Amino acid sequence: MFDVEPHASSCQEWDVDFELPGKWNVGVIVGPSGSGKTTVARELFGDAVAGNFQWPTDNSILDGFPRELGVRDVVGLLSSVGFSSPPAWVRPFHVLSNGQQFRVMLARTLAEAIVDGKPKLVDEYSSVVDRTVARIGSAAVAKTVRQNNLRFIAVTCHYDVLDWLEPDWVYEPHTARFQTAVDLSSGREGLRRRPPIEMEIIRTDRTAWPAFKPHHYLSGNLHKAAACFLGLIEKQPAAFTAVLPFPHPTRSGWREHRTVCLPDFQGVGIGNAMSEFVASLYKATGRPYTSTTSHPAMIRHRAKSPLWRMSRAPGLVGGHGKRFNLMRKTSAIDRLTAGFE
Repeated sequence: MFDVEPHASSCQEWDVDFELPGKWNVGVIVGPSGSGKTTVARELFGDAVAGNFQWPTDNSILDGFPRELGVRDVVGLLSSVGFSSPPAWVRPFHVLSNGQQFRVMLARTLAEAIVDGKPKLVDEYSSVVDRTVARIGSAAVAKTVRQNNLRFIAVTCHYDVLDWLEPDWVYEPHTARFQTAVDLSSGREGLRRRPPIEMEIIRTDRTAWPAFKPHHYLSGNLHKAAACFLGLIEKQPAAFTAVLPFPHPTRSGWREHRTVCLPDFQGVGIGNAMSEFVASLYKATGRPYTSTTSHPAMIRHRAKSPLWRMSRAPGLVGGHGKRFNLMRKTSAIDRLTAGFE
């Protein structure tokens, strides 16, 4: 029908010749479908292919990670790749959304790399998720790989993740082009720089809260007196912060009530940026602005940030009396919290 000549066999070949840099953390093999990405990747890094994990069907995803890692290590990895929603941590893998499964799979891959110290390769990288999720998730995973000095190879047909992965090398099988460079301005190997993330912050009301409510690590309640702010990225809701007045006999001020970043936007500091911008608005009134949190990633960030002063080191807060018992459900009696101003 198409004048195709009959042949005894059909063959497609790739001549691959390149040398990896001596020091690297993130590599990418990229090209259109049928260009030979998987063939080349498995020939070069066959032992590093990851992703065929057996997840428990009835247990939490936390039970699917290597036993060599403690719970704090696993939680840290999940947070570092942008899956910072504790209510979702206790669910089985198969009930998570595609975007959540993508993040969890990346965390599990990095966990294996930490345990065995070997490079890890993910084929069809970011193919099953929304492009916003793919870009933000790529920035999160690249940051984690470099912080832990791991080696990670992404095989993908999507060029839009390259700027967000900031790879140390890129290979295109269909053009046989291999690229690597040294960024002299920072002294760190890397071909690209992550694009800036623009966030629009607007005043909103309680009607914006239901979309964020399921993802708050402590409570889904929102005080009626809270002033609400919404962070938009590419016109999509991404982060939410609420603020309450904080009465005090001598130092009345403001208190952060809720800050939540939606899962698709976690892992690149959007929640902290949202929290700090809103804090700056209230600090400009000349009155103190305080916040108490038990989220490990937020505590780590604020402990290093020049914008915050730790007013109470991480610890358990006790209490007693009738008023305390009424507030017991939201009081930090069984979890570590830290206070900041």
